Amino acid sequence: MLPFSLTTAAIVAGILIAVILLIAILFRRVVSTNVVHIVQRGRTTVPYGTGLGAGNVYYAWPAWLPRIGINVIRLPVSNFDLTLVDYEAYDLDRVPFVVHVTSFFRIADTALAAQRVADIEALKEQLMQIVQGAVRKVLASDKIDAIMLERSKFGTAFTNEVQDQLKQWGVEPVKTMELMDIRDADGSKVIANIMAKKTSHIEMESRREVAENKRAAETAEIEAQREVDMRKQEAERAVGERTADKDKAIGIANEQARQEVLTQERETRERHMAVTRVDEVRRAEIERDKQVVAAEQDKQTTVIIAEGQLAGQQREAEGIKALGEARAAAEKAMQLAPVEAQIVLAKEIGENAGYQQYLMTIEGIKGYVVVGGEQAKALQAADVKVIANAGNPGEGMGRAMDLFSSKGGTNLAAAVEAFAQSPLGNAMIGKILKGGAENSGPAPAATAGEPVVENPAAWQVDETDVTDAPKGRKA
Repeated sequence: MLPFSLTTAAIVAGILIAVILLIAILFRRVVSTNVVHIVQRGRTTVPYGTGLGAGNVYYAWPAWLPRIGINVIRLPVSNFDLTLVDYEAYDLDRVPFVVHVTSFFRIADTALAAQRVADIEALKEQLMQIVQGAVRKVLASDKIDAIMLERSKFGTAFTNEVQDQLKQWGVEPVKTMELMDIRDADGSKVIANIMAKKTSHIEMESRREVAENKRAAETAEIEAQREVDMRKQEAERAVGERTADKDKAIGIANEQARQEVLTQERETRERHMAVTRVDEVRRAEIERDKQVVAAEQDKQTTVIIAEGQLAGQQREAEGIKALGEARAAAEKAMQLAPVEAQIVLAKEIGENAGYQQYLMTIEGIKGYVVVGGEQAKALQAADVKVIANAGNPGEGMGRAMDLFSSKGGTNLAAAVEAFAQSPLGNAMIGKILKGGAENSGPAPAATAGEPVVENPAAWQVDETDVTDAPKGRKA
């Protein structure tokens, strides 16, 4: 039984090893040289490929296996192209046209590219949108003529426009983008017209060159013919000059004779005209002197008359002006005299505090004199004798005047009431009231301790008994 068990175990082990080897072979992956596999296992992401640190071999365990399961993103590291065919664009003036643009890129940072996209198709789709936006933006900044003439410049502008954006996807351009073709959009003939213009320009240059060549040939022929004609004419001229010299000599002799005759005639006419001109000039000078003398006389007469009239008018105007100014000054002085006096007085009063105090004192004295006079008249009519114990008669008189006010009456009643409270005063008041009662009849009963007032109407005070204090000093 033991040998059988060992054999069985060996067989099972061999089967297991074979199964493991088969599974390893089935799930083993070798990355090709132009591709990178981005392997995500758990929380780690490792790129596999030629020249990378992790190598180019890994095991693609199914993602459903815990801990060892992986997800793979395959991205090419070789160059790939993006081509815009019949892409509609506009120039600076909104002229429509279609372009054919070719661009070549490669993935520079595979890890960053794997973070941005799930596969190469998604990457190409997003990069195509970037390229389209850059092409449209660059072409819209220039005119169609410049775009057609400077294609290389716009290819460089396309590349510069997308380069910074491609870094966000871990991609870089392999070479400069190229503007392969530019054609009219549907319904547009702008590019066709520009091409026709260029064609006509080339044709014009060609015809101009042909015409220039023909002109040079004809000119050469003309120059040759001219040489022949000039030599022929020189021969004829030599003969003619000889003949002309002979005719000239004869003509000169005839002309000189005729000129001498005409010279003599001219001198005779000039001398006659000189005499005539002297006579006319003299007569004109005499006539001019007459007119100047007459004009000067008229001028002086007119000036004397005008000066006389002007002097008279000026004197008359000066008289009227002087009279008006005198009347206006007098009237102004009469109207301003009281105003100026008030202004000066008001200014003096307003600025001189001492003068203001002086005026107030004068007015106060006037009021005090009036009041004092009226009070003296009242006292004289009342025939009142005042005995005051004040410091001086003035103060006593001032207090005596209180008799004619509510304050004086109140003080007098208070004095009588205080005098009645003393035994002597009570007796004197009772005696006074008793004497008055004999003349007026019985008085009503009074309460104990109060003075009896039999007839208040008969209560009189002798003017000689009015006192202000016990001192008895007469005012």
